[in-house]
Amino acid sequence: MQEREAASRPVRVVLIGAGKFGSMYLSQARRTTGIHLLAVADLDPARANASLQRVGWEAAALGAKSFEEALKQGSTHLTDDAAAAIAHPATEVVIDATGSPAAGIRHVLACCAAGKHIVMVNVEADALAGPLLARMAKQAGIVYSLAYGDQPALICEQVDWARAAGFEVVAAGKGTKYLPAYHASTPETVWGHYGFTPETVAKGDFNAQMFNSFLDGTKSAIEMAAVANATGLRPAPGGLEFPPCGVDDLARVLKPRADGGHLHHRGQVEVISSVERDGRPVFRDLRWGVYVTFAAGHPYVRRCFQEYGIVTDPSGEYASMYKPSHLIGLELGISVASVAVRGEATGAATGWRGDCVATAKRDLKSGETLDGEGGYTVYGKLMPAADSLKAGGSRSGSRTR
Repeated sequence: MQEREAASRPVRVVLIGAGKFGSMYLSQARRTTGIHLLAVADLDPARANASLQRVGWEAAALGAKSFEEALKQGSTHLTDDAAAAIAHPATEVVIDATGSPAAGIRHVLACCAAGKHIVMVNVEADALAGPLLARMAKQAGIVYSLAYGDQPALICEQVDWARAAGFEVVAAGKGTKYLPAYHASTPETVWGHYGFTPETVAKGDFNAQMFNSFLDGTKSAIEMAAVANATGLRPAPGGLEFPPCGVDDLARVLKPRADGGHLHHRGQVEVISSVERDGRPVFRDLRWGVYVTFAAGHPYVRRCFQEYGIVTDPSGEYASMYKPSHLIGLELGISVASVAVRGEATGAATGWRGDCVATAKRDLKSGETLDGEGGYTVYGKLMPAADSLKAGGSRSGSRTR
């Protein structure tokens, strides 16, 4: 990136969607070497302008009235025309941060047609069609990538690390705050579960339905479907079980049941809870982080684990690594740099192994409209893709309880 900056060839980036995640990236892009934010495309350019200025951009840097003016001045063009921003010859990397599966798929297809790399913050689109989108991108000669800073890409990184070091990956996933009752949470009840006061909510750019999707299990199911599809790890037949677990117990809990652990099988995706089922906090929880557990596979490696202070299960066979937190859009520049400079994705689907299936939160009446992720009617449940097909969970209009 320093070389690109020195050669006056910055990576020219288009961001689509200036919401929470997009704003976090914008806060860092202005001070990242080798980056030129060519355009921000948003359905409401005025809102995008406000987001940019809120995170530190000077108004003078946002005054470009066209892409050509932005190129000439090194400034940023604000537009509501995402298609034009993707198609512009100077665009190199596109970031989709819309959160809309339909919009995300449209943008990937446009990137394939225009030959532009695509970073998908839009994990909803990836869970829906990621294997097909990644295949089409490869055929088009572009890079399709999950977004670093979001937990799926960070989990993929840990899985890659373990495998490249010669370890068998036993489990990988993330932490979250989970209780079974949260599956029934709605946008009206969500802030109480987070402990947010009305004053806290009023001061931030909080979206009740989005935050509810984190709480009711939907986002976890979507993200773990993306991880399964990218890494080859597979969901358990019953989906996510959210066992309570702290970082010191990862190797003890995230191993197969046959060996005294919680897993249905070796090579599983799983989310762990930061609270016990009775609501008590888990000691040294991993609520904001990601983890991988792996097997030694040989007495010599087990001895090395012991010699170098690796925390293992009682047998010494299973160990873990974890990252205690993630910085969401603040870290997204890692994907942009990896895609543009190395031609490497920070995670991408390689097959269809997991599916997120809409599951009723309450008895639904005929004619009710499902209001989507984080809403009042359904939450997302992770299922093995083959089981979803058998149950009709992947068909439009199917009903799953």
